[in-house]
Amino acid sequence: MSSTTDSITLQGNPFHLVGAHVAVGDNAPAFTVLANDLTPVTAATLAGTVSVLISVPSLDTPVCDLEAKRFNKEAAALGPKVQILCISTDLPFAQARWCGAAGVSAVKTLSDHRDTSFGLAYGVLIKELRLLARAVFVVGPDSVIRYRQLVPEVTSEPDYAAALVVVKNLV
Repeated sequence: MSSTTDSITLQGNPFHLVGAHVAVGDNAPAFTVLANDLTPVTAATLAGTVSVLISVPSLDTPVCDLEAKRFNKEAAALGPKVQILCISTDLPFAQARWCGAAGVSAVKTLSDHRDTSFGLAYGVLIKELRLLARAVFVVGPDSVIRYRQLVPEVTSEPDYAAALVVVKNLV
């Protein structure tokens, strides 16, 4: 696995990320993850829509829970031309359980547990933990990355407002 030049911290402890480094202006990398029903979902899902890709370590943690619920709330105001995908290495069954308990239906949860395809393609796989770092990517309908935020401290929330401004400008 190739390391990116990016690193993050978890409660102040440094961790290394592996995979490709993607930047604003790059074409969205290919990936395959699993939906809650175990069907494969690929990057082709992004074509023609504005997509918000949020990667989180685990939905069963307080900050990830808050983040997914916040994006779920924001989704209602964004309309049908925007899809929000929350990707973690949680098992699809755990993601489905969490969505039901949290009342999250506008955000689609996807699992990268099998191959860490998304984590490696977007450079957000935490080498030492095999979890995904907290990051937000906005992909335009042309499949080009229009926004990228890698949250430096995993226990911090992302800049929702900055991501949403980009989304609204693309719709």
